[in-house]
Amino acid sequence: MSTKTPTSTSVGRDDGVLDRWKRQVSLFLVGQTITTFGSFLVQYAIMWHLTLETKSGIVLALAAIFGFLPQAIVSIFAGVWADRVNRKIMIIVSDSAIALATLGLALLMLSGVDDLWLIFVAMAVRSVGAGVQMPAISALLPQIVPADRLMRVNSINSSVQSSLGLLAPVAAAAVYANMSIVAVFFIDVVTAVIGLSLLAMVAVPTLSRVTDGDKPSYSADLRDGIRYIFSNELVRWVMAVFGIVFLLIVAPSNLSPLMLVRTFGSDVWMLTVLELSFGVGMVAGGALMAIFAAKINRIRAIIGTSIMFGVLAVAMGLTTNLILFFSLFFVIGVVVPAFSTSAMTLLQETVEPERQGRVFGFVGIVMSVAMPLGMAVLGPLADIVSVELLLIVTGAATVVTALIAITVPAGKRAIAAAHAADGSAGNAKS
Repeated sequence: MSTKTPTSTSVGRDDGVLDRWKRQVSLFLVGQTITTFGSFLVQYAIMWHLTLETKSGIVLALAAIFGFLPQAIVSIFAGVWADRVNRKIMIIVSDSAIALATLGLALLMLSGVDDLWLIFVAMAVRSVGAGVQMPAISALLPQIVPADRLMRVNSINSSVQSSLGLLAPVAAAAVYANMSIVAVFFIDVVTAVIGLSLLAMVAVPTLSRVTDGDKPSYSADLRDGIRYIFSNELVRWVMAVFGIVFLLIVAPSNLSPLMLVRTFGSDVWMLTVLELSFGVGMVAGGALMAIFAAKINRIRAIIGTSIMFGVLAVAMGLTTNLILFFSLFFVIGVVVPAFSTSAMTLLQETVEPERQGRVFGFVGIVMSVAMPLGMAVLGPLADIVSVELLLIVTGAATVVTALIAITVPAGKRAIAAAHAADGSAGNAKS
């Protein structure tokens, strides 16, 4: 038996139900926004601190490893946990561990102990916590949001997260420059306490399998999750497209600053405008998705945005106009929420609640591995060939990937399954 979220029909008949789920979702999203803001502050402050104090490329490389690798490793195991325990408790425990690790580091640094290995340990703990939280959060949302409102809620959340990406660097710079990195750590602890307090007020139903004394072993659950992902054609298709596109768009998203410096100049204001263009685009994209969520076909959005990524990357590789370059990067920012939100929502709508943790555990692996893996290949290549060529090649590859995804038999069957599910949902509502 799976837990059920209220449908749009029942919500429409009962204003009390409508008010309840909106209150629950508001508490959850506000709490997550506050804790994420604190996490962003720490993320920027640590990287700046390591850069300014060591000026070492090796140190920054180690920071990237400690910041990403633990999250990638723990994600698959965390996905299984998210299907075996109460997801709200899972988020609270992981967030508490992150806050305690940050508090411990702050107190040690206040006492004069600021060894690099302590910062790396704290980064690893925070990375593990993020890996534990991701599948739990993604799988929890469908438990408290009506199915027909998932796209809109995910889009609002995406827009808010993007806004934090613009605000956090400014706030982190102000605190770090005028106070210290320790002050940033204490702010993160306070935001975690506030966020956890709000989350504690959210009523999240416990899945029936969590309390089932006859549930499979952990390893059996893990194997079942892997089999499910590879056997369900729609889920397998979404995961494959998501993973390949996420890997390919590393080029425009991470190599654009390098092309800017090499082609247009190294003025700081140019880099600032470039990052703002992308960030503002993501905020706008999330807002547009929230407004038009009810009219957006998930499959068409995934394919359409994948093709747009490719075309935009090729255009960036070909342009010699600075304003056009900024404009194209802005549009890429607009497209990102449409792609990621559509893919995540389709998975939330397709996968039964009892398996969502494991599925989103694999999504977490893709998201945490794609960037360092893509840069490990494209970064050295950018010193051999031009960034423009890499953008054109990866852009063309993205378009080809999207076209193959809708023409191969497996893709056609997956798309047919998605349309069949939409038809069933529409008949159920009527």
